[in-house]
Amino acid sequence: MCNTTGSRIGVALGYRDAQGWVTEGWWNLAPRACETLLRGTLAARFYYVHAIDYDKGGEWTGKSVMCTRNKEFTIRGIEDCLARGYERSGFFEVDTGEQKGWTIQLTDTAGAAPRP
Repeated sequence: MCNTTGSRIGVALGYRDAQGWVTEGWWNLAPRACETLLRGTLAARFYYVHAIDYDKGGEWTGKSVMCTRNKEFTIRGIEDCLARGYERSGFFEVDTGEQKGWTIQLTDTAGAAPRP
C-alpha cells in the first residue's frame, strides 16, 4: 500500500480466506510512504480497502460493507456488525487478477477514485 498524499492515513483491509470473510486494521501509513500490509503470496483475488485521512479528514470508501472498529482489530465475518458491537464501513474492491503481489496507491486527487 502506498500513500502518495501529504497526510497520515489509516488503512483497513477485508478479504476472504479459508474460514470466510475477515477484516483487519488499522495500519498507519506516513505521508508519501509505502508499507507492506500482507506478507507473502496473496491468498485471494479480491481485496477490499477502507482508508481514513487523519490529517485532512475524509476517507476512501466503497459499496462493500464490512465491519471495523476504532482501535486495532481482526474481525471474522461481515454480517451483523452493529449487533456484534462493531461499526459498518464501506470498502472499495481491488481485483488483483490473481497476481501473487499487488500495490495500491492512495492519492488525494480531487474527484478521482482510488486506483490500484
